[in-house]
Amino acid sequence: MTTTPERLQTPEGQTRLVQHFQERFIEDHNNGWKNLWDTDNSDMWDRGKPSPALINLLEQREDIISPVTADGRRKKVLVPGCGKGYDVVMLALHGFDVVGLELSPKGVSVAEEYARNELQAPQTHNFGSAWAKKSEPGSISFIQGDFFRSDTTKGLTFDVIYDYTFLCALHPTMRAGWAARMAELLVSGGLMVCLEFPLFKDVSLPGPPWPLKGVHWNLLAEGGDGIVYPPKENRPGGTGWFERKWYIKPETSYESGRGTDMLSVWARK
Repeated sequence: MTTTPERLQTPEGQTRLVQHFQERFIEDHNNGWKNLWDTDNSDMWDRGKPSPALINLLEQREDIISPVTADGRRKKVLVPGCGKGYDVVMLALHGFDVVGLELSPKGVSVAEEYARNELQAPQTHNFGSAWAKKSEPGSISFIQGDFFRSDTTKGLTFDVIYDYTFLCALHPTMRAGWAARMAELLVSGGLMVCLEFPLFKDVSLPGPPWPLKGVHWNLLAEGGDGIVYPPKENRPGGTGWFERKWYIKPETSYESGRGTDMLSVWARK
């Protein structure tokens, strides 16, 4: 039997994060996340470093994703639910222009401070063993607002979007809206990179983090609502906004993934 870290346990065995949201209406979830930031409880999801799986993808698979377009333009990346900005900074250090989106004003303030400090003296956790500096760092900016509101991004579109713990933080009834918004924000042919987590968690269990086994395929390839029970993976797609181009087992990822994380890379049709 697996358990969550002790600091996230209650005597009843439920995580503090699940308990924080279980009595809230879905319409009040945004306030729930803001409250966690305001009360210094971001440790519930904070990993303390950028994604090792994404770093390896950037450094070892430039055939999949590179920081510049064929005509030499720097690619623009969106990281929704960017937290303290770890992946935002790491992506910029690898040559992308990056926008981090966070719901909480305090979260944005924390991310901005982290970015300022990190760009002056980047820590080694921003780079992998295959790192070879090929370009100057890209730009970094942060937006505070609701991902689902079109005015939050003010008409911006992106070449790449990275999602790690954003989808799993959303109530399952919000998944179809997540997919539609991703399609709206990506340029035609743009890529969405998803570190799929948690895949070890039974789909009947509550969140956040909400279990996602089979959810990405249903949402993005099949055009479903993302509420899958039991999960069905690798069925013929075709009706969704996206085509899955790569499905990769990362060499390394966060320990919280328990060895089950997968990297999926989707192209906007």
